[in-house]
Amino acid sequence: MELLDHLALGFSAAFTLQNLLYAFIGCLLGTLIGVLPGVGPVATIAMLLPATYALPPVAALIMLAGIYYGSQYGGSTTAILVNLPGESSSVVTVIDGHQMAKKGRGGAALAAAGIGSFFAGSVATLVLAAFAPPLTEIAFKFGPAEYFSLMVLGLIGAVVLASGSLLKAISMIVLGLLFGLVGTDVNSGVARYSFDIPELTDGISFIAIAMGVFGYGEIIANLGQPEEERQVFTADVKGLFPTKEDWKHMVPAILRGTALGSSMGILPGGGSLLSAFASYALEKKLKLRPGEVPFGEGNIRGVAGPESANNAGAQTSFIPLLTLGIPGNAVMALMVGAMTIHNIQPGPQVMTSNPELFWGLIASMWIGNAMLIILNLPLIGIWIKLLSVPYHWLFPAIVLFCAIGVYSTNNNTFDVWMLGWFGILGYIFHKLECEPAPLLLGLILGPMMEENLRRALLLSRGDWSVFVTRPISASLLVGAVLLLAIVLLPAVRSKREEAFVEEG
Repeated sequence: MELLDHLALGFSAAFTLQNLLYAFIGCLLGTLIGVLPGVGPVATIAMLLPATYALPPVAALIMLAGIYYGSQYGGSTTAILVNLPGESSSVVTVIDGHQMAKKGRGGAALAAAGIGSFFAGSVATLVLAAFAPPLTEIAFKFGPAEYFSLMVLGLIGAVVLASGSLLKAISMIVLGLLFGLVGTDVNSGVARYSFDIPELTDGISFIAIAMGVFGYGEIIANLGQPEEERQVFTADVKGLFPTKEDWKHMVPAILRGTALGSSMGILPGGGSLLSAFASYALEKKLKLRPGEVPFGEGNIRGVAGPESANNAGAQTSFIPLLTLGIPGNAVMALMVGAMTIHNIQPGPQVMTSNPELFWGLIASMWIGNAMLIILNLPLIGIWIKLLSVPYHWLFPAIVLFCAIGVYSTNNNTFDVWMLGWFGILGYIFHKLECEPAPLLLGLILGPMMEENLRRALLLSRGDWSVFVTRPISASLLVGAVLLLAIVLLPAVRSKREEAFVEEG
């Protein structure tokens, strides 16, 4: 009953005209920045933070939250239609979503992403409302050693996730980890591998790599084909919504993605990105049903699962912020900034000292998810029309949008040059048939792994046994070793490669 009283308070706060307006503005902005490659929620929220001075605290946080989970919806649109992950968590959506678009099934892919995101967002908000206090107890048990072990497990999972040979998958992850080392050392503050280039002291831009490898690499590969063989999918669009058969495959994937994302979002550093990767890895491991399209060729589960997981992860990543005051990712760190602007101390006391803000924000997420599905499903027809634009007009527009997106994050022309170089690297990967998704996971997890490794060793005074003496850390490492051992077994390895030959 207490929960219902709290939710009634939340809905009464969220259902004011002002708060509904700001929820709508946040969702609309989130969708637009998700669709525009390179312009992520971090940059947008950072730009809008000063504007929240003039707003009441509840309206300001409702708008910023709408931008964050709205961008998870929008990021899937460009990932599916033009092979550009608008958001880092949409990297895995590219793999099957874009293949569906090429086969004229872009509408079904977008609908699967939208419906999965809506369901997962609604369920995750319920999890946030019901389990926020007890779930933070689990998060409390995670120290640097546990986070390091979790990320090791994540990288081993990425090897399973990658198609093609194991050697190529491991090489891509190692390359990603090496790219992640470029920049300023976390502990000493000394620049590493920056070759005296000032722009590299902050590290290599994730956006430059993602846009270059996926966007420019794909364009160069396409332009390398004779004109008649280019992948122009003015292909006849076969229905804008999923078929009965699609629903059969989609619904279980949405349920699994929601459960996975809701649990992983709670862990700081997890959020939408790790949830999406874990969901794709899980879907890929499950046996294909008779007549189902192989993964990598446009399997709808490869869109519905990760899209549900990333939205659920985005919603539940508010749990550590609202209950512990710990920002789990860059967006949550900006939310802490927004709360500080309004003299609100993030942490357990928010629930008791400012219940209207806490429950109003939670209630606004349900309203925001409903707004997003109403906004996005009618837009599917408009997005699909993009596919009928002739390729010789489409590719210069993609090149321009990527360049603007990359430039706008740091207002730096160096990043645009990096984008070009990574485009060439992306084309080389395409020729070598290397899957670029593990490279991006290595790049994102690398700096976080290093930071947690060094923090754990500092706390244990250089004692490496800390990773195996702490129960959670030890069990995560055992899981990673078992996963690696299973994948490396000759029988499994040959079966895995056979499966990918069938998919290729």
